[in-house]
Amino acid sequence: MNTKNIAGISLAVMGAGFAATLALPDSIWTELAKGGFEAGLVGGFADWFAVTALFRHPMGIPIPHTSLLLRNRDKIVNALVSAMENELLNKESISAKLKKLQLLRLAATGATRLLARRDVRIALLDYAQKLIARTEPERLVPHIRPILASFVRQAELREPLARAADAVIDGRYDERAFDYLLNEAQNWVRKPGTQYLLGRLALDKLNEAQVGGFLGFAVQAFAGFMNEDKLGGLLQHMIVTALEDLGKDDNVYRHSIVMGIRERMHALADNEELHARWKAWAENAVAGETFERFAVGRLNEAKEWLIGWTEAEKRNGGKAVFRAYRALRRFIDRDPAMIEAWESNLRDYATRLVEQNHYRIGRLVKENVDRMDDKTLVAMLERKVGKDLQWIRVNGALCGFVIGLVLTALQIAW
Repeated sequence: MNTKNIAGISLAVMGAGFAATLALPDSIWTELAKGGFEAGLVGGFADWFAVTALFRHPMGIPIPHTSLLLRNRDKIVNALVSAMENELLNKESISAKLKKLQLLRLAATGATRLLARRDVRIALLDYAQKLIARTEPERLVPHIRPILASFVRQAELREPLARAADAVIDGRYDERAFDYLLNEAQNWVRKPGTQYLLGRLALDKLNEAQVGGFLGFAVQAFAGFMNEDKLGGLLQHMIVTALEDLGKDDNVYRHSIVMGIRERMHALADNEELHARWKAWAENAVAGETFERFAVGRLNEAKEWLIGWTEAEKRNGGKAVFRAYRALRRFIDRDPAMIEAWESNLRDYATRLVEQNHYRIGRLVKENVDRMDDKTLVAMLERKVGKDLQWIRVNGALCGFVIGLVLTALQIAW
């Protein structure tokens, strides 16, 4: 039963009881009952007046010092705001509570529970698929281009090039490349047509040579004695033999060439002028139309692949999503110091956020209360605290009845 009805019934019972005792014959029991009901009626009515006076004028009569909540609306609101800001939700208590929380661990636990559910994983993939489908690569390129251009301008090439040169030397990739070129050169020299080509080129150069005296006579005699096949075969054999010797690890000339290549690679790492030209070339390439066509094409390919992958993963229940999350958790859990540093930074950020915005709590409460008219505010307060206040009326009637019985009994006995 509604407490307001119970309070009304208690007051009505006291009034009916008092009226009934007026019609009863005089006796000790009648006097006791009359005293009890009379005091209960007074107590119940007084408490009704007190409770009603909190919210409105009793019976609509503007009696002084009634409708206390509305008359002191601003004081009550300010007191409520002050209590929330300084007592219930003060900055110190919130900050202290935040410092005890393991925010990342709570978030990780919640994420694990969510991602363990198939419907959540599929919903994430579906959302990602729709987001990817709406993406237009043509609109992404203008945003990618300045990022790449800035990266090119600010890139420091010396250290990466030096590390690359060291990696090439440590892996002996320079020697492997040199051996590849030697093999390709030998294969070309050994071709049948190369013999005639070498002989023809050598004879043409001998005939063009302007050498006088005995040396000139010897050169002309040698050229006249040779033909393309003979001279070409001789040169072919010499070149092949020389290339084979360069392929041997203990060859002095090979060692000298490889060392020259390595010195040149290290020189590239220190050549600031060359770095500037490379950067200028790369920046111009990023700004050109060729890069835009290339980037749009690659982004479209990536877009189609991602849409297909998400569709396949949805059919598979999104297991890849949970595997990726689990791998990330394992990677992070291997470094407790990093986790603690993140926790500390997150707690510090949350604490600063609370300190900077704490005043908004009181402002929000005040704004919400100010938007209510008097009728709405009174109705809200009665819903929240009226139930307990109505019990004051019931207790007042009952206590008054008991006290009335005691006082009447004392009068009779006296």
